Amino acid sequence: MKAYVFPGQGAQFTGMGKDLYETSALAAALFEKANEILGFRITDIMFEGTAEELKETKVTQPAVFLHSVILAKTLGEDFKPEMVAGHSLGEFSALVANGTLSFEDGLKLVSQRALAMQKACEITPSTMAAVLGLADNIVEEVCASIDGVVVAANYNCPGQLVISGETTAVEKACEAMKAAGAKRALILPVGGAFHSPMMEPAREELAAAIEATTFSTPICPVYQNVTANAVSDANEIKKNLIIQLTAPVKWTQSVQQMIADGATLFTEVGPGKVLAGLINKIDKEAVTANA
Repeated sequence: MKAYVFPGQGAQFTGMGKDLYETSALAAALFEKANEILGFRITDIMFEGTAEELKETKVTQPAVFLHSVILAKTLGEDFKPEMVAGHSLGEFSALVANGTLSFEDGLKLVSQRALAMQKACEITPSTMAAVLGLADNIVEEVCASIDGVVVAANYNCPGQLVISGETTAVEKACEAMKAAGAKRALILPVGGAFHSPMMEPAREELAAAIEATTFSTPICPVYQNVTANAVSDANEIKKNLIIQLTAPVKWTQSVQQMIADGATLFTEVGPGKVLAGLINKIDKEAVTANA
């Protein structure tokens, strides 16, 4: 079975999507439509902007989404997903790819999500950190032992977790992780504590926007971050998408479930090759490709 996976924030690079714009009339039209919807020329930043400009949350999230979704649309007849999944922001790309969301609605939600997350980040100093070389349960136990808010946020692959929370709590947790035997525990250059309780204000704001958006029955199931299971019911997809901002990304579990359900080829659609790398670490036998 063909599985298509879509990357999240962090996969962006200067020049992303430029080749699509220049070689496909469909891609160019969709990029121009995106400029119109967003009210600024995101293509200028994607194609020519600096790494700093691309790193702004209000730019990064729509940029990665656009690269993924427009690339999928240019695959034409070759694009026949039997299952899809996306990492964090990538879940929105996956939902456009499988027909749950329209291109326009997906982009509007991603833009609102980015702005809501940015606002939430400004309320309390918060951050994320990568923890390498510790079992999941040890990471969870260490987080639970720290005063303040710090939780496991991204289960990326065995031995690679990201924790998220208040800056001081994350810093304390990093020290405790090293003491517990982690190979590394390092603070990430992110704007705030994504996929943690610190995102509650953003979740509330995004919930209203998601509730007001039409979700259609998809052409194939999406393996959602929150449950790591196949979901095809539009209302359930909506509910899980609302929870996603404050809940962990169960990427390891999602990939394992997709393989258990018959995935034979994982194709990464969008900038970079991060997910293909993680999938190969989750299952050494997994066959991966890039669109």
